[in-house]
Amino acid sequence: MTTVKEIAELAGVSRGTVDRVLNHRGSVNEETRQRVMKIAESLHYKPNKAALTLASQKKKILIGVILLGETSGNPFFEDVAAGVEYQSTKLKDYGCSIHTIRTGYDAEEQITAIDEMVERGIKGLVITPVDDERLAEKIKQLQQKNIPTITANTDLPDSGRLGYVGSDYYAGGRTAGGLMGLVTMGSGVVGIVSGYKKNQDHQNRVKGFTDVLHESYPQLRVADMKENNDNDVESYIVTKTMLEDHPEITALYYAAAGVAGGMRAAMELSRNELHIISFDEVETTKELVKQGKIAATISQQPFQQGSKPIKMLFDYLATGVKPPEFFYTENSIKIRENIDRPEPAFDEAMLIRAEED
Repeated sequence: MTTVKEIAELAGVSRGTVDRVLNHRGSVNEETRQRVMKIAESLHYKPNKAALTLASQKKKILIGVILLGETSGNPFFEDVAAGVEYQSTKLKDYGCSIHTIRTGYDAEEQITAIDEMVERGIKGLVITPVDDERLAEKIKQLQQKNIPTITANTDLPDSGRLGYVGSDYYAGGRTAGGLMGLVTMGSGVVGIVSGYKKNQDHQNRVKGFTDVLHESYPQLRVADMKENNDNDVESYIVTKTMLEDHPEITALYYAAAGVAGGMRAAMELSRNELHIISFDEVETTKELVKQGKIAATISQQPFQQGSKPIKMLFDYLATGVKPPEFFYTENSIKIRENIDRPEPAFDEAMLIRAEED
């Protein structure tokens, strides 16, 4: 483990100077500050728990969290919220508190939530943002007020945010494309059901999927693509329409939520022979995998998407150690034989060890 003494020796300064830089106190020459921070980041410096407790308790850190809620129609975020709650409990002893607001897919609602957070005196923000220029501008304003932001699950890279924790959506799409090629033996007709056309993440999942089909499975043809707005009711409607309009479809790719609604339409039409690849491990999807109706689903570790950004932001606020710009959660493949096996992030002991490494 890297120590303050080692950083001081490499930077050619005293341990007191390193302490002032890492804990943002006292006056330090800007060139020296940058040199110390660069060395600390390159060595992945993390303060010991005693120092972290002392620093954070002095600052009384309040972190705001804005997640999509029940009105979004996507149960995936309940597992993200569980990760937030886990980290909130863990950080209480360090003088850190969490204030969470759940919103729908609405930029104005999220902007209003940010204003409420600022009034409460948050020191940093974790948010699952909708893709909107007004929201990106709002996050830039937070940066100007020295309130850093980490995005979770979805990203706004042009917002000046400190970092992103979540899935690599293009890589997830490529994984889904590879799975589809395997389960169909590389031949057939595919229907794609995505969430939002304006959601760049959903677009990346579709692009990754179709790129793999073009590169490796030219006998797999995409017949149609529809949006379900991450909603089971709309998913039912668009899936039923697609299958009725294209009876030649032999496989379905669900690039977002709404899997249960779409599957209900397929079963009502007695299309039990369809090869289906989906995302996430919400309970309805897990049950369909167990029944053999979905060949495979791809998990993006929602619990860690809730827990990890809070831990990263807390470490930054308490010690000044900058997190990586991108922390990608694993796109793990779940089939009937392993669907009940929890991700490592759900194992508390493993999560603690991973965070302390």
